[in-house]
Amino acid sequence: MELEDGTINDLMSLGLARYEARVYLTLIRRGSYTAAEVAREADVPRQRVYDVLDALVRRHLVTTHPGRVATYSAVTPELALARLMTAQRESVDRLERVSQDLAGILQPLWSQGRDHTDPLDYIEILRDPKAIAERFADIQRQARHELLTFCKPPFVAPAENVDGLAVVHRLHRSGGTVRAIYLDDALDDPETVDHVRRFAAAGEEARFAPELPLKLVIADASLVLCDMPDPVAGADSTTTLFIEHPALAGCLRLAFHTVWTNAARRMPRSSVVPDSD
Repeated sequence: MELEDGTINDLMSLGLARYEARVYLTLIRRGSYTAAEVAREADVPRQRVYDVLDALVRRHLVTTHPGRVATYSAVTPELALARLMTAQRESVDRLERVSQDLAGILQPLWSQGRDHTDPLDYIEILRDPKAIAERFADIQRQARHELLTFCKPPFVAPAENVDGLAVVHRLHRSGGTVRAIYLDDALDDPETVDHVRRFAAAGEEARFAPELPLKLVIADASLVLCDMPDPVAGADSTTTLFIEHPALAGCLRLAFHTVWTNAARRMPRSSVVPDSD
């Protein structure tokens, strides 16, 4: 006899274990069964069937009939389902009480924790290249209105940067601003030229400068990701900072637009990139 998986899953959603559901569905098909018959018909291991039947009896979903060989019968489905629903409601009520009690205990601790903050908890220091790439992707995804970038190699995003293109499309469609300033020298690289063209087609405004002070990303005048090259070790050693600080982001935004105003609008080698002020 085949038992419908959907019906078994529905019974399981009401709190029955899989074997319990299979046994109950078997018992409703006849007036009574012995344990051995149930095991065979429900395809439940013989060594497990007694525990399953006992569990159903305790739930008042099955009744037992003593005799030389005990037999078992299912209570009517209407009554069985009502009992399962009652048990589920009682379980939810218990969880609601536990949740309310926990909220009463945990909320004061959470509130106290807000009064004890690290004076520099708005700064995250990153040195691992993978972590830097992940944070760069995060700041792009978080941007809602404006994304400004000083683009200097080496780039942390993959060459195709599909996620970055999606961000540019999203911001451009919603009326946001995406601006990037690239180094003139970087555009000698064909991959970088292709990158600039693809991002320009997506809606990014691009300009070009002979020098940039550092790698920088500013999102919505509130989030900053920037590289801080080691002044002693040189360009090969750098620390990346993620900063969530609107005042600092606002100052860096002004610096970005100062460089933007003086940057060239045309790609080297006379390759024009769409731009608007």
